[in-house]
Amino acid sequence: MDKRVKLIFWICVSILAFLDFGMASKIGICYGRNADNLPSPNRVSELIQHLNIKFVRIYDANIDVLKAFANTGIELMIGVPNADLLAFAQFQSNVDTWLTNNIIPYYPSTKITSISVGLEVTEAPDNATGLVLPAMRNIHTALKKSGLDKKIKISSSFSLAILSRSFPPSSASFSKKHSAFLKPMLEFLVENESPFMIDLYPYYAYRDSTEKIPLEYALFESSSQVVDSATGLLYSNMFDAQLDAIYFVLTAMNFKTIKVMVTESGWPSKGSPKETAATPDNALAYNTNLIRHVIGDPGTPAKPGEETDVYLFSLFNENRKPGIESERNWGMFYANGTNVYALDFTGENSTPVSPTNATTGTSPSPSSSPINNGNSTVIIGGGGGGVVVGGTKKWCIASSQASVTELQTALDWACGPGNVDCSAVQPDQPCFEPDTVLSHASYAFNTYYQQSGASSIDCSFNGASVEVDKDPSYGNCLYMIAPATTGFNRTMAGDITGNITAINSPLASPSSTNEASRQTVISVAISVLLPCFVVCLW
Repeated sequence: MDKRVKLIFWICVSILAFLDFGMASKIGICYGRNADNLPSPNRVSELIQHLNIKFVRIYDANIDVLKAFANTGIELMIGVPNADLLAFAQFQSNVDTWLTNNIIPYYPSTKITSISVGLEVTEAPDNATGLVLPAMRNIHTALKKSGLDKKIKISSSFSLAILSRSFPPSSASFSKKHSAFLKPMLEFLVENESPFMIDLYPYYAYRDSTEKIPLEYALFESSSQVVDSATGLLYSNMFDAQLDAIYFVLTAMNFKTIKVMVTESGWPSKGSPKETAATPDNALAYNTNLIRHVIGDPGTPAKPGEETDVYLFSLFNENRKPGIESERNWGMFYANGTNVYALDFTGENSTPVSPTNATTGTSPSPSSSPINNGNSTVIIGGGGGGVVVGGTKKWCIASSQASVTELQTALDWACGPGNVDCSAVQPDQPCFEPDTVLSHASYAFNTYYQQSGASSIDCSFNGASVEVDKDPSYGNCLYMIAPATTGFNRTMAGDITGNITAINSPLASPSSTNEASRQTVISVAISVLLPCFVVCLW
């Protein structure tokens, strides 16, 4: 009897070993703070929770930030700045003190899951590559003393410049000047089952080679493919080619089991005059398509089906970052919490995203394009329209009788809890001028009114607004319009407009197809485990 039970048990274990529980790729976001105008960490934590973002990267171990994310369930990747590498590498006591003061008091309430030791050290002006591995080892020792070495992963993030060659992907190689520290560091990653962290930016490759690289190829919009002549693999986007370059070089060094994590990727919304591709449209196109690509779990040509965790850069524009204009404009939000562009984090919106023409700097205006969602079509902007209420088109604007204080209070509510995308009233945007509270409030009030169903109650704002039957659009500032439809509600409007503060779905929400697959696997697992459990008891 015992032999039969053991045989059945091991058969069950063997079957389960072949089951893939379909852990989806993760989409996270980078929360940089190199700015003097950002909201408090508590407000940022509230925003991230509202967006249902579950994975966040920060670049230090700031105590106020760690406290702000306590008991949220959000997984944090924290960083050790390059300036601290020397102290961390020299003395174990420095790391022990850091862990005691900055990590232990907040863990596990604050869900710290990984530590990135140094930031793109190979590109730093002071060559600190020799300090990375000693610092990592000292951190591992400190974590082990506290029993956290199996719970918090340790790695270091690099830029693609760590490669001396990246294309074709199969011919990629690490720069020889970094080989001395890379091999032992990779051995450390294998030993501790930690990922290799890489920051991938197709934007830079395109910006520096516009005559060779099509914009569509960088934005996941290409209808043609680039071939790796050595392998025959076809690439329809640059992100996959860059990622496969890392896979190939790790395999060539016999480190093919290391998981690769993309710790930064994104596209700037504004740049210097020569950076014609740095536009909100292109940033929207890149990030939208990247999210869809990752959540869809297609892997890459060299690693089909491979899970790839990606952190989008960045949550906010950071006004204190040095360098050219684009350096300060990678954010998806302005410092006041309004959208730079309306990104669908779910990856499930099938509406095509048109990139900006890199030569002319123009793009098809979304304000003139209908967006279909189910049975209702909503047009954002366009002028000459309005919600039809009882046969009359209506808009909601700010009342000239209201005080500036009343208007500002209502405007803050509309652009915050009211879930209105107020990016159009930001500097250099079509509705910024005239730069008055009355004008900005009118745009925000009407957007809320239209996307909420255009009932009179949606145009109250404590008496600071009025309904009108004349289109308030002017110049390029086009006020939202929407046809009257039965059942048109606030949630639908939020999803249709793409206002990310109104999205109810999780950031890393898998597609329905992937979810169905996972549910199937779980069902199969249960059907195998339950009989095994019963037999073993018997």
